[in-house]
Parts: sequence; structure tokens; C-alpha cells
Amino acid sequence: MRTKLKLFLPGEQTRVIFIAAFIGVMAGLAIIAFRESVDLVHEVVFVGGYELLRIDEGGWRKLLLPLLPMVGAVALIPLSLAFPGKVNGYGLTAFLRRVNLENGVIRGRNIFIKIAATALTIGSGNSAGVEGPIAQIGGAVGSQVGQRFRVSGKRMKVFIAAGSAGGIAGIFNAPLAGIFFAAEIVLLGTYEISSFAALVIASALATVVSRAYYGEIPAFPIPDFEIVNYFVEIPLYALMAVVVGVLAVVHIRFFYYVRDKFQATPIHPQVKPIIGAFMIGCIGIFFPQVMGDGYEYIESTLAGHGIVWIMLALVFLKSIATAITLGSGGAGGVFAPALFIGAVIGGAFGGVVHYFFPEYTASSGAYATVGIGAFLAASTHAPLTAIFLLFEMTGNNMVIVPVMLTAVLGTMIASRFYHDSIDTVDFTRQGIDIHEGREVAIMKSIRVGKAITEDVDFISENANINHLLQLFRFAQNSFYFPVVNHKGLMVGVVSMQDVKNILHDAEQRVCYLVGAICTRDVIMLTPDDNLYDAMQLFDVKGIDEIPVVERLEEPWVLGMLKRQEVIAAYNREMLNRGITEKAESIRMLCSST
Repeated sequence: MRTKLKLFLPGEQTRVIFIAAFIGVMAGLAIIAFRESVDLVHEVVFVGGYELLRIDEGGWRKLLLPLLPMVGAVALIPLSLAFPGKVNGYGLTAFLRRVNLENGVIRGRNIFIKIAATALTIGSGNSAGVEGPIAQIGGAVGSQVGQRFRVSGKRMKVFIAAGSAGGIAGIFNAPLAGIFFAAEIVLLGTYEISSFAALVIASALATVVSRAYYGEIPAFPIPDFEIVNYFVEIPLYALMAVVVGVLAVVHIRFFYYVRDKFQATPIHPQVKPIIGAFMIGCIGIFFPQVMGDGYEYIESTLAGHGIVWIMLALVFLKSIATAITLGSGGAGGVFAPALFIGAVIGGAFGGVVHYFFPEYTASSGAYATVGIGAFLAASTHAPLTAIFLLFEMTGNNMVIVPVMLTAVLGTMIASRFYHDSIDTVDFTRQGIDIHEGREVAIMKSIRVGKAITEDVDFISENANINHLLQLFRFAQNSFYFPVVNHKGLMVGVVSMQDVKNILHDAEQRVCYLVGAICTRDVIMLTPDDNLYDAMQLFDVKGIDEIPVVERLEEPWVLGMLKRQEVIAAYNREMLNRGITEKAESIRMLCSST
């Protein structure tokens, strides 16, 4: 009977699809709440403040402009104090860590924190984007649903990615872009057909909800795109891709340079966003285009109305403004600034080439359109997301060829000069390659000092072989012994393999010294090295023990690292994380209930 009933119950894949559909609908509703919050803050703080201070009258009143973004920064303080570590700065890196390296448990309150913090930052005129936060908001929705259904860590990761896909799809009115954003950036390009189906369902339904509320309006109204002369413009687009790739590297490095400077500055953390907002306002006095998400100026650039020298200036000023906003502690993302910078790079490049080759090239707006996709791809290392985003925004097959060329070539150029995308710099600084997966990341997070055997016998290089044989006789599970000089510094390693040729000659055992037969060219580790690198050495060299010294320059022996101890340390860490994640899941479930 039970077997017959199972035929009518939904299978695992069907349940995933239904859950993904629910996540998509909820992500769509979160998009509406998010956009309305940003618009509300913009109308009250920026537009209302602009009118109240009569800044539009010009003259000395323009100097009051920095007060508007500063209001948003001050309003962040209570939120930042109430939820420390959850409000300030660029949060997508921590989100990716939570999804790919940790348990994927995201608290429900993060949805409201992200909405409020980002609305206060962008709505008041600070330079940041809404797309990164909406991806995190959608991911938090997916995590909450996963927690309610008590799914496994692998399934939780899929639901979070589905929520992120829905968030990006709905905010851009571009379901394909949402799918590939989640696949390339959130899931790091590692996904299965079953997870891909969840991304598709969530992305589609989030777009449906967004369109039902806002209508079928693209993120940017892009004019008709055309290629005037393939033989002239395709090489020009390739040249633009090189420029985009180089500038993407400059943008990424400068972004983290500014953030590091703000972190190192001995000022109270709650004051730093206010200082950053003041700086944004000062730039905005002369170049108001850098304030907010910049969507209005992007539309103007795509329509071909941009002035070349202004667009050239904005390439760098928007990068500076975004780095200051997020580096000082403002909330938001880097997706919209990347679109802005790409548009002005393309617009400036197109304006120049159209001036010299008016009969063979399209207007600057066409190059601005392609520039959006190229710079987005180069800065995030996600070319498929950029390609499909541009295709969905334009609905024009003509744009595919130049966007494919510039997105892929720009990403290759950026990767050649700088390995990291704007989302992976912090991981590399911590010695983690997030694309390698959770297991490798855990191995790299454990230091050699936590796994060494400190009870180690060592022998002087001036001892004879008989002394060494006595050491072998009483050794407990050790086959390698450090050899030290008269100062106590390690000069080599000796093993039974080194002794076997003279083992049966009593005279040689007395005459030969350990220093004469030991291996001098020795691999050494320090306590600060990680277990992943140690395991690589075990495999490459075919050995089971490696000496651990205090410093490579002065190799005082601290102990030996054994292969079995590495495996044991890894298992302990996995068990500890499993217990921690289970406890966190139970605590989150109980607190939400």
C-alpha cells in the first residue's frame, strides 16, 4: 500500500521545482519592497533635501550638496550599532563565503538590514549599486526557505543561488542574466542540471512578479543597435576590449586600495561613512553624475548624448566615488557602478572613433551599449552574465557578436594582468581559492602548527651510526629524524634508507657519522604554512613526514608533520564545522519560530 501511495507523491526533483517557484515569487516581492525603499529614501532625503536647501539655485548653495549623502551616512549609525558587521561595506564577498565555504545559513533579519542600509546609502546620493544587495536579499530568502524545509548543505546552496537568480532577474527584467549570474558568480560555475532547473524556475517567476508590478520595462531603454561596417568596427571593438580589460584591473585594485586605507585610518568606524559621504558630495558638486546608482546618466550615454571629455573624467570619478562609498563603510554593491563605468568607457571610445571614421562607425551610444557588457564581464569575470544581460536589454541579435567579443576578450585581458575579480580579492589575500571548493578551503584554513607532533627525537650530525641505530630501535612510529648541528639548527634528515648500505658493517657503523649520510636538501615547513600545501608536498615527494621549523632562515626544530596527522586534523575540523553548522541551523530555526 505504501509503495502504491509513493507513486502519487511528488519526487525529490518535483519538490525542488515547487520550492524554487516559491523562492522566485518571494524574491520578486522582495525586489518590489527594495526598489520602493530606495525610491522613498531618494524622494525624501535627496529630492526633498535638494528642494529644501534650494541647491538648484546654484551659487554658494551648491556647496550644501554634501549634506545630502551625509544624512544617509548618519542614518546608518543606529543600524550599524544594532547589527555590527552586517551593515557597512561591500557585502557580496562575505555572502559568497557563507554560500560556498560555510553552512549557507543566513538569518531572516539580513533581508531587512540589506534593504534599509542600501536604501539609505544609495537613496541619499552615495555611489553604489542595488544589484549586489538584491542578490544577497534573494539569497537570504532562499536560505530561509531551505531552513524551513531542513535541507542539506548542498540543497541549501542551490536554494540560495535560486533566490539570487530571482533577485537579479527581477531587478533587470532579464531572467537569463539572473540564471547566469547565479551560475557564474554565486555557484562559481559549478552546478548540476537539477540545480540549473531551480535557477530557471526562480528566475522566471521573480521576473513575472516584477513585470506584473512594474510592467515590461527594461532596466535601460536602449536605442536600436547597429553595426555600420563589420570590417572596421569589429577590430575597433576588439581594441576597446583591451582598454576595458586594463581599466577593469585599475578599478579593482583601486577599490581595495581605498578600502584598505579607510580601514587603516585611526578614526571611529561610525565616522568613516560620514567622511566618505562628504567626499562624494564634494565630487558631486562638479560631477553630479557620480551620485546614486547613475542610471539616468547611463541612459543618456546609451542614447549617444554623452560628451567625450566628461565621459572620460567619469570613468575615473565613478570608480573613485564607488571606492570611497563602500570603502568608508557605506552599503551597496559594485554591479551598477560597473555598468556606469562600462557605459562611459564605451561612449568615450565610440565618440572618438566616430569623430575620425563617421562613415564607417556607429554612434557613441552603440559603443556605450557594448561597453556595459565588456566592463561588467572584465570586473566580475562573468562573461556569460554580461552577454545575456545585454542581449535581453536590447533584444537585438546584432549586439551579440560585439558583446561576445568584448566580454570574453576583456575578461581574458583583465585575468592576464590580475587573477582576481572584484569579488575574490579577499579570498586570495587569505590564501583561499574559492573556486577550488569547500574541502580545499578548509585544508588551507588549518595551519601546520595545529597538527604537528612535538615529541620528536633528533640526532647530532657528529653522532655515529650505532647511536642512530639505537634511536631507530626505541622510536615510536617514526622513520625520519632531524639532524642538527652544534648550534641546534637542523641541517638535514636521516632515515633507515640512508643507513641500509652500511647496516651490516660494524666498522663502518662506528666510523661513519650521521652528517655524512643524511639528506641535506630537505623540505621544511613552518607553523604558519597550511595543511593543503603540506599535503601537496607529501604527494609530490612521496614522503610521509616533513620537519617543521620555527623559521626557514634559522631552522630550530619544532616537530614533525605526519601524513596521518594531517588527515586527522582535517577530519576533526570537518566534524567541528558539522556540529557548529547543525547547532546554528537549530538555533536559527528556534529563534525564527
